Amino acid sequence: MEKQRLIFPQDLEQALSEELALCPHDRLFVLVDETTREACLPVVSSFACLAEAAVITIPAGDQHKSLDSVGHVWAELQRLGATRHSLMVSLGGGMVTDLGGFAASTFKRGIRFINIPTTLLAMVDDSVGGKTGFNFGGLKNEVGVFCNAQSVVIDTTFLRTMDRENMLSGYAEMLKHGLISTEAMWAELLSFDIEAPALAGLQRMIADSVAVKERIVLEDPLEQGLRKALNLGHTVGHAFESLALGRKPVLHGYAVAWGLVCELYLSCIKCGFPVDRMRQTVRFVFDHYGRMPITCDDYPALLQLMTHDKKNTAGQINFTLLGGIGDLRINQTATRGEIEEALDFYREGS
Repeated sequence: MEKQRLIFPQDLEQALSEELALCPHDRLFVLVDETTREACLPVVSSFACLAEAAVITIPAGDQHKSLDSVGHVWAELQRLGATRHSLMVSLGGGMVTDLGGFAASTFKRGIRFINIPTTLLAMVDDSVGGKTGFNFGGLKNEVGVFCNAQSVVIDTTFLRTMDRENMLSGYAEMLKHGLISTEAMWAELLSFDIEAPALAGLQRMIADSVAVKERIVLEDPLEQGLRKALNLGHTVGHAFESLALGRKPVLHGYAVAWGLVCELYLSCIKCGFPVDRMRQTVRFVFDHYGRMPITCDDYPALLQLMTHDKKNTAGQINFTLLGGIGDLRINQTATRGEIEEALDFYREGS
């Protein structure tokens, strides 16, 4: 898989113009959803390098990260005359970059695409690493392919108007990167004021966070081993997220934060993760993200959803756990009783 360029621009227009010049194309498209069409497209619509671009719009919201939306993108590309030599710019959050990457990588067996993430979650996670896809059959990211964007242009200008909940959603992935990296990175994340962030400091922390993911992805682009480290918090987190789809949908990062609580508890009882580090992290999560209300009656559904996780093998639910901060333990299993104990801790612990 071709390495993607990661760009942290001082001048967004100049950087995007240079990236487009590196990708010769006959037609240019910009993919947005209804939210980013209103809030983010005006930031770039006056750029000379996008003067000839056709805009494709999909509905906003994770419920629209669907085959219907993929089909709409394909239909618009076809209607507007896209060829194998065309180029698409995905401007938006993770839903747009994930779905846009899949649509581009499959249309006419693949056209090139550039990501401009506009949410913190997309900047540090969704737009980087080559995973594309959409939800299917009530399950998160059930269908997709590995395909890198040509480049990812990350500009924190887009975060100036981001609401608290979406900032926290992205920050959960940064917290995960700290846990799988170093004590210093983890400690800085717990002490940083994400409720009133200084964007200059956040820009540096985003670059550090992306560097953790990029290093792992380069070593294991197709998730055969080390890349599973990036799934810390996601086995339980995706189950929370899928369960919420039938109730009141939750942001991905909130589900990951809650998944971290459960999986750090499992890390303590199975791998010796330090209890004090676990409790510090759990307190940060509960203080900032609250808790999704669940009862014991939800356990069978959550366990069933965990069985659909793509990391599973031979019918076993697989977890990425930690022996300590940066001490990765991939391909770990847990009994039903241990998982229920972790869910009990999530409901009742502090």
